Amino acid sequence: MSILVGLHHATRYTYDRPISLGPQIVRLRPAPHCRTRISSYSLNVTPAQHFVNWQQDPHGNWLARFVFPEKTTEFSVTVDLIADMEVINPFDFFIEPYAEKWPFPFPPELREDLACFVEPEPAGPRLTDLIRSIPRESS
Repeated sequence: MSILVGLHHATRYTYDRPISLGPQIVRLRPAPHCRTRISSYSLNVTPAQHFVNWQQDPHGNWLARFVFPEKTTEFSVTVDLIADMEVINPFDFFIEPYAEKWPFPFPPELREDLACFVEPEPAGPRLTDLIRSIPRESS
């Protein structure tokens, strides 16, 4: 059984005189890889006269880039969404046999894709001491 949850977020800035707004990046949209089902989503931005480009960052998260051609005395962002809060088992995954004991080598076909995550920078003295203090025996 799931629970439907409604979320309302509003941010509002007012100015005592008309100002020019630079480009604004808004990161208030659930990621496409999110496991929670979003049945309804809306994003409203003031001033109404604007251009918006939806983009994704390197991690696949949504961002909206707003450009405002005219001066304004208000900037507001309002998000409304409905999320289906199902129970999700965070341990519902498999571990590849090569990764059952740590440390483990990645298969050759993954090394290039994971290089930026596994190629370490040279360790400093404090990190070296910490690493030496970790037991390496398997239990």
